[in-house]
Amino acid sequence: MDVKSLFATQRYAASKPATDPTGSGQPNVADSFAETLKDFSTTLAESESIAKAAMTGDADPHALVQALAQTELAVEAAVTVRNKVVEAYQEILRMPV
Repeated sequence: MDVKSLFATQRYAASKPATDPTGSGQPNVADSFAETLKDFSTTLAESESIAKAAMTGDADPHALVQALAQTELAVEAAVTVRNKVVEAYQEILRMPV
């Protein structure tokens, strides 16, 4: 093994943060997915509360339209992701064993 590559590996290992056990420096996929689901849930809950307030006359109609547009976008994104997952699953099933 070359001495320069040994020093480079040692410097790389030393530069990794101690708080990152995987050493990848990137967020975990499960954490990213959980955060996305939390954002989706928050968007739906906020839109629902604005819609309830609009029914009682407490909310601005512009806020209602904006909330409905955000909800529509979030649902369309979720449906698109679901369709891609189903499509990938079907491709896996079509693979020869």
